[in-house]
This record gives sequence, C-alpha cells and structure tokens, in this order.
Amino acid sequence: MLTFAVLGEVRAWRGDHPLDLGPKQRRAVLAALLLRCGRSATVSDLIADVWGEQATASAVGALRNHVLHLRKALEPDRAAGGPPTVLVGFDGGYALRLPPGKLDTELADRYAAEADRAVDAEQARERLEAALALWVGPPLAGIPGPFAERLRTQLSERRLSLLERRLETDLWSGRFAAAIGELHPLSAEHPLREKIRELLMTALYHAGRQAEALEVFADTRRTLIDSLGIEPGPLLTDLHARILRADLAPVRSPVAVADPVSRVAQLPADIADFTGREEQVRRLTERLTDTTGAVAVCAIAGMGGVGKSTLAVHVAHRVREYFPDGQLHTDLHGAAQPGDVLGDFLRALGVPEGRIAATPDQRAAQFRSLLDGQRVLVLLDNARDAEQVMPLIPGTAGSAVLITSRAALPELAGAATVRLDEMSESEALALLGGVVGAERVVAEPDSADAVVRACGRLPLAVRIIGARLATRPRWSIASIAERLADEQQRLGGVAHGRSGRRRGLPGRLRPARTVASRGRADALGPRGRGPVPARRGRGARHEP
Repeated sequence: MLTFAVLGEVRAWRGDHPLDLGPKQRRAVLAALLLRCGRSATVSDLIADVWGEQATASAVGALRNHVLHLRKALEPDRAAGGPPTVLVGFDGGYALRLPPGKLDTELADRYAAEADRAVDAEQARERLEAALALWVGPPLAGIPGPFAERLRTQLSERRLSLLERRLETDLWSGRFAAAIGELHPLSAEHPLREKIRELLMTALYHAGRQAEALEVFADTRRTLIDSLGIEPGPLLTDLHARILRADLAPVRSPVAVADPVSRVAQLPADIADFTGREEQVRRLTERLTDTTGAVAVCAIAGMGGVGKSTLAVHVAHRVREYFPDGQLHTDLHGAAQPGDVLGDFLRALGVPEGRIAATPDQRAAQFRSLLDGQRVLVLLDNARDAEQVMPLIPGTAGSAVLITSRAALPELAGAATVRLDEMSESEALALLGGVVGAERVVAEPDSADAVVRACGRLPLAVRIIGARLATRPRWSIASIAERLADEQQRLGGVAHGRSGRRRGLPGRLRPARTVASRGRADALGPRGRGPVPARRGRGARHEP
C-alpha cells in the first residue's frame, strides 16, 4: 500500500518501507501530480510547474525520464512492458491513480472535518492536534519550481488556520494560560492577523489580565494603521468595547451547543458487475474530486436506458471517501418540486421539523448555510431541467453535485457534462457475460452478438434480457435472440420510430421488455415442450 507526504519533505512509503524518490526535481514532479488529487496534468502543465520560466528544450526529455524512474519506484514489481497502474499516462499528460486518504493533506482535511463533527471541545481539540501533527516541517521542503512555491504558501496558511482553531478549543476548555503562551509569539510572527490578536485578547481577559488585553488591542491598532492605513475590523473592535465594559461573556464551545449535521449515507447500492464506461468514469471522478474551487457540478446526459443512473451511482461510490460529511441522494422523477426535496434533505441532515424553513427559497438558503464548510456529495437522479436542480446545489467549495438527466442542462454554468451513448459492442457483450456468465456468451457468440444488437447496446435492455437468461440456465441465448428478432419484426422496426416508446423508454427497449416480461411458457418451444435449442453453428450448443 502506497502512502505519501508533502507536509515537510516529499516522501513516499510502501507499507512501512520508505521509497527512494530521487533528486529534488523528480520529487517536484511527483508533488505536482500528488496535489492534483488524481486529476491529469499535461506535459506543458508539469514543465511550467517544475521548471517555470527556466524551462529549456530539454525539459520534455527530463520530465519523461523523471516519470520513468518514478514508475519504477512506485511499481517495482510491474512486469516489463506491462501498463502502469499508479502513474498513468494519457492524452499527452500524466496522472496519479491512488485511493483516497493516501496523502497527508487528505488526512489533515479528514481530521479537520472530524473536529467539525466533534461532540465536545476535547474531542475537537484531539482531532485538530492530529491534523497539525502531520506538518513535520515547511511544506514541500526543498522542492523547486513555481508550483511548489505557490502550494507552500497555501499549505502553510492551512496549518495556521488549523492552529487558530485548536487554540480556540483551548479557550473553550479553559486552558487560558497555555493558550497565552502560544499566542504571544504567534502574534509577533503574524502581526497583521486579527484572529490571533482576538484569541489573545480573549485569553488574557479570562485569565484576569484585562489591562494586557487592552494593550494588545492598542498595539494591533497602531500596527494596522502604520502598515496598511486601516482600523481594526468590527470583530476586534467589538471585543475591545466589551472588555472595556467588563461584560465579556464566558467562553462557550459552539461544539457543545450546536446542532450537529447528521452524517447521511443515502447512496443506492453500487452494481457489482459494472462494466465499461472507463473514460466517463475517469472524467467524472476527476471533476468531482476537484474541490479546490467552486462547488464541483457534473451532469450525465443521455436517452433512457443508456445507463445514466448506474454510472452515476458507480462513480458516487468511487468518490464517496472524498466527502466524509455525507452523501445525499434523491430521484427527482422529472417532476419533484425543489422545495419538497430540500425539506427531505434538511430532515436527513438532522434539522428538526419545526425548524425547517417554510418557503423553497428559504429552504435553499438554509440548506446552503448548513453545508457551509462541509464536504458532502449530492446525487440528483432523473432531473427535468436546470431550474429544478439549481436550488439543490450547495453554495460553497468542498461539496459536489452529480446529476443525471435526459437533457444536457446547458443553463448550469460551470457544470461538466458527460454525454452517454450506447455501449460499444465489446462493452455490451462483456455486460451480458457478467449477468448470464461469460461461458454462455463464449459458447454462443453469434447469438450473443444478435442479442446485444437487438437491445441497441443499451445497458438497461441488455440487463433485462441477461437477468431473464440468468434465471433460466437451460435456455439458449439463441432462443432469446430469435424472440427479440420476432418482436422487432412484429413492431415494424420500432427501434427507429416514435411508436416504440412506452412509459418513457426508447423504442429499442421495448422488444427486450416485451420478451423478458412474458411468462415461461411463452419462451418455450412449440406447444410448450421445452426450451428452444440453440441453432447449430459457430460455437453454438444445446443447453443441457
């Protein structure tokens, strides 16, 4: 099992054994890929990240050499000529394929999220301490390049924010003296950071050192005016006024009095024999796990029966570990009202019935407020249009939304749309084999080809027929192929006409529905004497 760290030097382990990652520039390539969290990077991206303006014509060759050595270090047992499975290449670029939670920055985020859900101040403090312990030195220590420099600043800022939160838990627990001991040097190191000054003033006041608290405010005001020409912000000014009046309330833990967001896990079960759609899975996974900017929104569009819901559920399970605060799911049925769905979501998130807002707009605002700072995945199945789903989208980064719809939903600004068409013939045959057994498909290849063609290579139609065959091991695939051909002929080629639609399904599904829904006797041979045998031919055989 591979694990990685960037909160200090760039390091990697296989189990407990550290890996030799080579020189700093090679580690810079690895770091640039690690911190993309599975997203791909083009060769140009990586050269800009590692070499910047100092890149020369030799940078491409050097990059490929670094990738070659990294692959050897990460997959030492890979067979010569075998495809890499960790550091993969495609479309003129590279990406790291790792399970969630294998990078120390991801662990830090997980611990911070657990602190948000803590039931008391002590538990919150313990989780924040665990997150802070992952920083063992300056992030990306010694790594060259513009990307490393930029990320070093961001990761250092993240640590400082976590430290502020942990010091706040110290105040909740009454550890005023210990907090003062840490806050004094921090305030000198970060003289313009008002949050640190606010915590220090609060700790001094509750430690009985009111005069020192007022002096901290005076020093902060002088520093801000001299450095930036501005007065302290309203939070610090209000704190100063309350200290002057000596009416600062005792410090209370919001953890102890807040209504915690219930961790929901509403995803439907994944399909064990999910087949194909590798490129679509890759694209959706990359987009949904990119939570560094705005809320990630993905839409899967396509006709009925093409496998939108199955793909969405499969991808949602792949990325669920990126959303430790929960996963919400609803089937919109094409007509569900957003206000009703929001009411269901709010109840699932632990909001008491009496506190759920009355109007749809108020519920949407309540929903966004509740998910602020949370990492939640929202799966919206069978959406009618963009207007139906817009109120159901969280308002802040960290969460993600996955939508399925027959329409493309171009009105969803910033959404990544994946258009789903019929499966390829090989994917459809693999799906049929996964349902009925690969040996039956191999035994009757011509008939299996005919079945998936008759099903229009639609996953739902293939599953319908496959499920029927799976429960009838004595039936031949040829018998079903004949029935499908007869049904298509009887319907007069409905696969290409509007008359083939029934209950909203495309025409190509109707023959499969009709054949599969008939009773056992209807699929028997003449006068119900037994299963229709497979025709003799290439690979055909009688069912025993």
